[in-house]
Amino acid sequence: MDCLIVGGGPAGLTAATYLARFRRRVMLIDAGASRAALIPESHNYPGFAGIAGPALLARLRDQAERYGARLAHGEVERIARDDGTFFADAGALTVRARSVLIATGIVDDSPDLPALTALVKAARVRFCPICDAYEAIDKRIGVIGPVRRAVSKALFLRTYSRDVVVLALDREVLPEAEHRAAIEAGLTLPPGPVVDLHPDGAGLLAIDAAGGRVSLDVLYPAMGAAARSGLALALGAEAATGGCLWADGKQQTSVPMLYAAGDVTTDLHQIAVATGHAAVAATAIHNALSRNLC
Repeated sequence: MDCLIVGGGPAGLTAATYLARFRRRVMLIDAGASRAALIPESHNYPGFAGIAGPALLARLRDQAERYGARLAHGEVERIARDDGTFFADAGALTVRARSVLIATGIVDDSPDLPALTALVKAARVRFCPICDAYEAIDKRIGVIGPVRRAVSKALFLRTYSRDVVVLALDREVLPEAEHRAAIEAGLTLPPGPVVDLHPDGAGLLAIDAAGGRVSLDVLYPAMGAAARSGLALALGAEAATGGCLWADGKQQTSVPMLYAAGDVTTDLHQIAVATGHAAVAATAIHNALSRNLC
């Protein structure tokens, strides 16, 4: 293979299309855990008034396959490098490639509350206010997490609503100045910590340890996320601040011919950013490989 792509989200699939159109032999292996698949409907991806994450991924897969990219389902367990060639193991499948693109994304840290998965599927819990807070204008918005992290995200969301509630998962008491600043910014800080969530009509209820209930239209976790960077780190790639992979202006990591694109390299977790990274990385990979003259 000219290139192995690990990860079938927007970054990996866009890169597969580019490389296939460069007439490169490319294989993409995807474990089926793209964060984009959780998006009920995105309204800030260019060209679409609204499109669900699964529908966008299906379009991207169809496009990549139309140009000859090979897509396989599986989890890449290990990548080794010997004499300039990469060897990847994904179950019974072993792939040999001259270059690798890591597009494995991130995993959101979520509160350990039983109803969370169902509420995510119902679009009552959302993870990305940059993506979709516009759709929450004037609604009652909750932000759940360690209190300081939750306050920071809640302040961002005050752009969209006057009714933003901070729901602490810990018992940390904010210093007086920070507490006063949060109140002056219009945030509501009920006593915590939150111990459970329940669907409630078109919204949800957050329940605290004393049995108190807070009614919300939408809830955003403020827990952080972990980059799926282990495969690249095992090859010696450098990590940037926050655990994401470091990449240069052409999306190459510190390991020659090992590239990375999308959320695994940045804290701005946007589909448009991921596809932009993919275009840069795929073009750089094509130019770095020996010419494929016809």
